[in-house]
Amino acid sequence: MNTPIFTIIVPCYNEEAVLEVTIDQLTAKLSELIKQNLVSDKSKVLFVDDGSKDRTWHLIYKASLNDEMVKGLKLSRNVGHQNALLAGLFSAKEASDCMVTIDADLQDDIHAINEMVKKYNEGYEVVYGVRSSRESDTFFKRFTAEGFYKLMDKLGVKLVFNHADFRLMSKRAVEELEQFAESNMFLRGIVPLIGFNSTSVCYERRERLAGETKYPLKKMLAFAFDGITSFSVTPIRFVMLIGCLSFLISLVFGLYFLTLKFFGNTELGWTSLITSIWLIGGLQLIALGLVGEYIGKIYKETKRRPKYIIDVDLFNLPVSRKLINMEGADYEPISETRKLSENN
Repeated sequence: MNTPIFTIIVPCYNEEAVLEVTIDQLTAKLSELIKQNLVSDKSKVLFVDDGSKDRTWHLIYKASLNDEMVKGLKLSRNVGHQNALLAGLFSAKEASDCMVTIDADLQDDIHAINEMVKKYNEGYEVVYGVRSSRESDTFFKRFTAEGFYKLMDKLGVKLVFNHADFRLMSKRAVEELEQFAESNMFLRGIVPLIGFNSTSVCYERRERLAGETKYPLKKMLAFAFDGITSFSVTPIRFVMLIGCLSFLISLVFGLYFLTLKFFGNTELGWTSLITSIWLIGGLQLIALGLVGEYIGKIYKETKRRPKYIIDVDLFNLPVSRKLINMEGADYEPISETRKLSENN
C-alpha cells in the first residue's frame, strides 16, 4: 500500500509564546510517522497565521526557511478560528491525501495522530479526536461544555460528543466540505453531515504549554450561539411557542379580570400593570433580537463575501525572493494576485 501524503494543519493567532515548542513537537511527530512508514516523506506541517499581531508569522517564516517540512499560510487579516481551519484545509488538499487539524497550544494529544492515520489507512475518511474525560476542566467549563453538546442534540444537531476541531479528514472529505458555501461555517456540525465512513480516537486533553487561551467565556458563548443559530431554527419555534403560551395566559387572565369586574371587586393596581408591561416588553425584545440574528445571517450569506484572503502562501507558492529580516518582520508578500501578474 502506498503511504499517504499527510498534512498537519495548525491555525495560529498570537501564538508567539508557544509556537517554537509547537513547531519542534509537530515536526518531530511527523518525522516519527515517516519513519514508521505511516505517511509519505512528502508530508508537511502547515501553520496558518490568522492575522496575528505578534511575532507568530515571523516564527513560521523562519521555521519554513530552516525546515522543508514546515510551511506557512498568512491570511490578510483575522477571520476567526473556523475560517483559518478552512483556509488550511482548502490550500493543502490538492497536495495531500489526508489532513489533520490541531490547535497550536497542543492541548490535544499529538500522539493520537498515529492512531488517526492508522484508521485512515483502514479506510476511514473522517477520524474524530474525542476527549476521553473532562477532569482537567473547571466545574463551570465542564458543565457548560457538556450542556452545549446535550442542547445541540435536543435541537436536532448531531455533534460528536466531546469533539472539538481535532480531526483527520481525507482529501475526498475536504473536497466535499468545500461544497458547503455558507458564510457561517460551524465545522463541528458540518463535518458529520458529509456522511462518509468515520470513526473516533479517544485521548486525554493536556494543559496549555504556554500563552493564554484564545477562547475566553465571551468568545465561547458567542461560538455556541453561532453554532445553534447556524444549524437549527428551533429557537425561532421556541419564541413562537412562548408567544402562543403568552396569548393563552392573557386569555385566562382576561376572563379572570372580567369576572372580577362583573362582581364589582376590581381595584386599581399599579404593580401588576407595570409588571405585565415589562414582562411582555422583554419577551418582545428577546423575540425581535432572535429573529434579527437569523435575518443577519441571511444578510451575510447574500453578500457572498470570501471567508478569507490569503496574503502569503508558502505551501503552494515558492518562498519569497526577499528573505525575512530575522530581527524584524520585513518580508515581501507573495500573493495569488502578484503571482498571476508575474506569470503574465
